[in-house]
Amino acid sequence: MIITELKPFAEIIDSLKEYNKLFLIGCGECAATCKTGGEPELNKIKILLEEQGKTVLGMCIPGAPCLAAQIKTELAKNIKAFREAEVILVLACGLGVQSVRDNDRLEHVVLPALNTTFSAILDVKGNFYEKCSLCGECVLALTGGICPITLCSKGLLNGPCGGADKGKCEVDKDKDCAWILIYRELEKRKKLGQFRKIQGPKDFRKSVKPHKLIMTTV
Repeated sequence: MIITELKPFAEIIDSLKEYNKLFLIGCGECAATCKTGGEPELNKIKILLEEQGKTVLGMCIPGAPCLAAQIKTELAKNIKAFREAEVILVLACGLGVQSVRDNDRLEHVVLPALNTTFSAILDVKGNFYEKCSLCGECVLALTGGICPITLCSKGLLNGPCGGADKGKCEVDKDKDCAWILIYRELEKRKKLGQFRKIQGPKDFRKSVKPHKLIMTTV
């Protein structure tokens, strides 16, 4: 799940100052779940834009705008409005914005209405929690399924820093020390031997961006 938040409306309007005719694109998955890019959010920003004198020619909400096929389908369905639009405003994560740009053969100006903040899991109460930093070198098998790169404020790989107090992180007193959680989990599983294994430095080459995965057919 990619977490997004709406940009300040003044920032959105400033980015649109040279344009009057807009088309809106939302996201039926992550942004809709975050309540930043679903139908209610598109309708709300449409009203706000029209109050500022902008003309919204249409809108669509692909299930996942980061998928090229879905964007191409929506472009085809709304081709008349797309041709008339001066700019496309996207209420999706940065991936969705760039997917729209990459797949728009009419080469519109494509602008974001959201800020992309982090990836997260969603609990049963609808809360979002960042659990993975997408580091490319997963250690969860050694740490009881608890990620020290993300959950430790210092991203330590070999145990706690020594500043924890009563199980809490010295950087954030309201936050559990990730390495104490890892210790307790490994103790429960009778796997404390893993706690004593020294991890080498991370291979930061795996975090070099941009990543790509080229799919080949046999």
